Amino acid sequence: MIIGIGTDIIEIERIAHSAEQYGDRFIKRIYTETEIEYCETFNDKKALHYAARFAAKEAFSKAIGTGITDGFKFKEIGIKNEKNGKPVVELNGSLKEKYGDCKIYVSLSHTEGNAVAYVVMEK
Repeated sequence: MIIGIGTDIIEIERIAHSAEQYGDRFIKRIYTETEIEYCETFNDKKALHYAARFAAKEAFSKAIGTGITDGFKFKEIGIKNEKNGKPVVELNGSLKEKYGDCKIYVSLSHTEGNAVAYVVMEK
């Protein structure tokens, strides 16, 4: 049974600007170590990958019905890629306690200017 669906779209420039303005303080507050390691491998295209992961976090927050309030912690959800490139959701902390028994589907896409993510949760 589907228990939640969420989507988000974000301008890549917005994430690039935040990373430029706040540096590691922004990156380390929002992203997991796995996400940082992955995104940093893209050098001049890393903002695109950071933006897609930010959109996934927002989409997840919408799928659970809280948005980014009510105790939602960005670093308790991360996106990692399987060897074939498929993105998968990793939960930690209180998000894992609450939603760890759910099947979570995530899809990411981007253009030069925008990144979008969809999340579907099933129980």
